[in-house]
Amino acid sequence: MKSSDSAELQLLMSKKPNDLKTHQWVYQLLRNNLLCGRIEPGKPLTIRGLAEILDVSPMPVREALHRLACEAAVEVKNNRRVIVPLMTAEKFNELCGLRILLETHAAEGALPYIKEEDIKILETLDAKIDEAVENNDADYISLYNQQFHRHLYSANPFQVSVPLIESLWLQLGPFSRIAIEKLEKAYLVDRHAEALEALRKRNSFGLRRAIEADIRDGIASINTVEGIHDYFRGVA
Repeated sequence: MKSSDSAELQLLMSKKPNDLKTHQWVYQLLRNNLLCGRIEPGKPLTIRGLAEILDVSPMPVREALHRLACEAAVEVKNNRRVIVPLMTAEKFNELCGLRILLETHAAEGALPYIKEEDIKILETLDAKIDEAVENNDADYISLYNQQFHRHLYSANPFQVSVPLIESLWLQLGPFSRIAIEKLEKAYLVDRHAEALEALRKRNSFGLRRAIEADIRDGIASINTVEGIHDYFRGVA
């Protein structure tokens, strides 16, 4: 018999690459599922249940959950139960505010290091986001969007902000997925196109403005979803 709770998850699966150890693959797979919101807020997770789904021993699952707890993506309760934290209005506003501060800083810091091949990669990722939106593919709307931002910020070889930013994405991912699935329209203005234009022109102010607008547009979209604020209390 499969364990309850975790065994009922519908995870976005991927084949384990030969160059990854099992614990690395389990961590990356669970992390991606949290980033795209496949595991909803309040969902309890069990080591045994996840091990059954992934067909691995409990040890790599335990290690992955420990790493994710350190990134604030999951929460370990007093009874040792692991859950995806529920969202509150105050926490949501704080996370979004930090995104704006950190990501505009990271984008501006990356600008001097952006090369033509980086712009081409970003253009390809932006096209993949558009395709995911057309296909209403909530998983890859999130994952390609994060890849776009990650590639941009990581162009700076001296950056230290990407791990901090990804922790914010992990905390927002499960809640944001609820809104993405309820949105009738997404990305009415392509802020990534504005960011790409600023990159081509080496326009620091324009890049900061585009990244901030991109994040604020996402926040505004979430806040317009009917009934979304009920999820802050975890009752919807």
